[in-house]
Amino acid sequence: MARVCYVCSKGTTFGRNVSHANNRTTRRWLPNLHSVRIVTETGEHKHVRVCTRCLSAGKIRKA
Repeated sequence: MARVCYVCSKGTTFGRNVSHANNRTTRRWLPNLHSVRIVTETGEHKHVRVCTRCLSAGKIRKA
């Protein structure tokens, strides 16, 4: 399962660390995802990964 939000498709962001000596190494920012059990529109239960912004906004209905 990829590190992607089920609702908003927020995923990993890539960038660079830059030291004082201007050495550059790649790094990544991971989204704050939680595994939750939700109820879909059809009424079935499903385990998905959802970011905390979507959880607090109430975009999904937890089982």
